[in-house]
Amino acid sequence: MSLIEVKGLRKSFDGLEVLRGIDLNVEEGERIAIIGGSGCGKSVFLRSLMLLNQPDAGQIFIDGREITAQGARVDEIRRSMGMVFQKFHLFSEMDVMKNLCLAPMRLKGMSREDAEKKAMELLGQVGLANRAHAWPSVLSGGQQQRIAICRCLMMEPKILLFDEPTSALDPTMVGEVLAVIRMLAKRNMGMLIVTHEMNFAREVADRVLFFADGGIYEQGTPRQIFDHPQREKTIAFIHKIKYFTYEIRDRDFDLMKMQGGIQEFSEKYGLSGNSANRLQICCEELVYEMLAHCYPSGSEVEVDVGIDYAESDRNVGISITCGGKPYNPFEQDEDGLGVTILKKMGRDIAYSQENGRNRIHVTL
Repeated sequence: MSLIEVKGLRKSFDGLEVLRGIDLNVEEGERIAIIGGSGCGKSVFLRSLMLLNQPDAGQIFIDGREITAQGARVDEIRRSMGMVFQKFHLFSEMDVMKNLCLAPMRLKGMSREDAEKKAMELLGQVGLANRAHAWPSVLSGGQQQRIAICRCLMMEPKILLFDEPTSALDPTMVGEVLAVIRMLAKRNMGMLIVTHEMNFAREVADRVLFFADGGIYEQGTPRQIFDHPQREKTIAFIHKIKYFTYEIRDRDFDLMKMQGGIQEFSEKYGLSGNSANRLQICCEELVYEMLAHCYPSGSEVEVDVGIDYAESDRNVGISITCGGKPYNPFEQDEDGLGVTILKKMGRDIAYSQENGRNRIHVTL
């Protein structure tokens, strides 16, 4: 049985049909990214699942119970879901601890002692244990959004709905919120994420839905949607993101060829000479650092370099993937030149080691 089942969902505003008969099944633990242009109905769809927007037609089943049925116990059914909004919606008259403890104490009958213990555990996981009694007004946007995520987790939902959780944040704060969502994804928390962060969607999602024409226009794995979109509007949307890739299979690889490719890519898409130079330095330094620390002398090497550029918001990302020994260049006592530059320029720095592969991605 699917955790969420949607049948024929429709919603209009002032005669304009925004959702035109959406069908969707979401399995427990599944991570789905929802992408698409502004005004295509992504947020309306999420809000409809919670009945924050009342559908005009269709059925929604949450964990086997129809939330759209007449007489349904809506508040009880939607406790299986937690929703994180663009704006944080913390209660301004309560400190962080009270924001977190209010709902589980009132709705689940949790004791204050148990609620506060659970709240401190969650705050520790998101790096905010020292802000337990701070007021929302003194917290940064990134901190408030992390608190909002914790508030959802206090109710132990089976799935989280994220409605563009980083869109209201200063760019310097985006990374800290994405890091929390990434942590939850690694713990197999089910989630539906409306996002404009394409690299993030590619990284964490099991499935990507592209919304257009009032519904799910195309769907597939991140690789299918981002690398091999099939339908016209998906192709037009995805191709706003440009990619440069370079494969390294020999220690004595042609550095000048890689650097020339980066220069050509930068000139083609209007990146400044200074940006191109920094990309070249960062890629060169990271490649040599990973070769030196991940692969024993004389062994075969496999390093993939990628640069992605989003025309819509002019974000540039660097990705490095390689095998060999686990090695995180961002946690060393001394930083190489490329790492130093990336730490200064990067607003979302991620490292992981999964299935024998080191993965680095930095959004500049």
